[in-house]
Amino acid sequence: MESPVAAITDQQLESLIIPRFMRYVRYWTESDRRVEATPSSLGQWDLARALRDELVELGLTEVELTPHCYVIARLPASKGREGAPSIGFLAHIDTASDVSGKDVNPQLVQHYNGETISLADGLSLDPAQEPGLAKQAGKALIHGDGNTLLGADDKAGIAEIMAAVEYLVTHPAIPHGPVEIVFSPDEETGKGLPEFPLEKLQSAACYTVDGGPMGEIETECFNAWKADVAFRGKVIHVGAARGILANAALMAASFAVMLPRSESPEATDGYYGYYCPMELSGNLESARLEIFLRDFESDGMQRRLAALEAIAKTVEAQFSGGQVIVKASPQYYNMKAKIDEKPQVLERLKTALDNTGITWRLKPIRGGTDGSRLTELGIPTPNIFTGGRNFHSRLEWVAVNEMCAACKVIIELIRLWGE
Repeated sequence: MESPVAAITDQQLESLIIPRFMRYVRYWTESDRRVEATPSSLGQWDLARALRDELVELGLTEVELTPHCYVIARLPASKGREGAPSIGFLAHIDTASDVSGKDVNPQLVQHYNGETISLADGLSLDPAQEPGLAKQAGKALIHGDGNTLLGADDKAGIAEIMAAVEYLVTHPAIPHGPVEIVFSPDEETGKGLPEFPLEKLQSAACYTVDGGPMGEIETECFNAWKADVAFRGKVIHVGAARGILANAALMAASFAVMLPRSESPEATDGYYGYYCPMELSGNLESARLEIFLRDFESDGMQRRLAALEAIAKTVEAQFSGGQVIVKASPQYYNMKAKIDEKPQVLERLKTALDNTGITWRLKPIRGGTDGSRLTELGIPTPNIFTGGRNFHSRLEWVAVNEMCAACKVIIELIRLWGE
């Protein structure tokens, strides 16, 4: 029998998704990886409070905003489905700091004409360069104005989850089991879940809504580490420096250029990992270099960590009297092995895509999600597409029809878990 979700039209969902998304992206929720507190920015509280209030207005009675800015809400099961397993959906509140997320000015194009879209500062969205954009001719899309990122990562996911909740609340004929909703801070800093009250989560499985083009689903991600490299120089007046000075700033720069260029983000894709210098600062006496390391394999990550120690020794040998200290720590791990232990979680996602007429494909995440951390904590959490493109950039945009498709998948997943 055909799923009732297949009869839901894009027009029904657009009215639930578009106004929400256009509103959410105007909140300045840029996170700051230099701040240890959770959340790392005050603006995240503003959106969290708005989401809490909106969920209460939808009639959900169990809605909580925790002391660390996590929104946790529960949609009760339909009558007769109370015994079904609870299923969770997550999206993150913050946006990346790579490009400013302040004063976002979203542009809704109802009927895209297929031509180049001009943005601020000479930037443009060119369908000749983006096949995904060319396919949106005649359809609706939303983009930024070129001065900031758009924030579809991950406010598209928030809008899609919220629209699904409202649809289920207003269409009780679609039966479902209990549903949990979580909106989290600081995902972009790699520390979105350390303060999450795991004991409050009742779901046996969850899904993040934090992916890209329609049909992409993700069950594996990088192993991610961060290395903070400290450089201690040996200082004397530069006029008397010969044979004595060890310039910490130059030591840091030398370390950075020894990282293999063939294993940088811009030189790799697919399953190839990388080293990425994120920030370099310092002076003659001391300097600091922050490096992100990414690899899909555990032994590959160990090779990268060993390479940093080898580079440190090389720099010390070049700068007599200087010292290099590498301090590395994990951020998150590849979630594939733990998701594979409970295959029904992915199988139901595939079924939901099949039932809504969406061709799916598995791809690796060249990054991580809160789902990777949650999976590590014992709750398998694959990732679902949102319809967004060019994340973390001024060229970010999202396809409205794909946002509607993601919303349908969420509703169908909820229905399937309630059977």
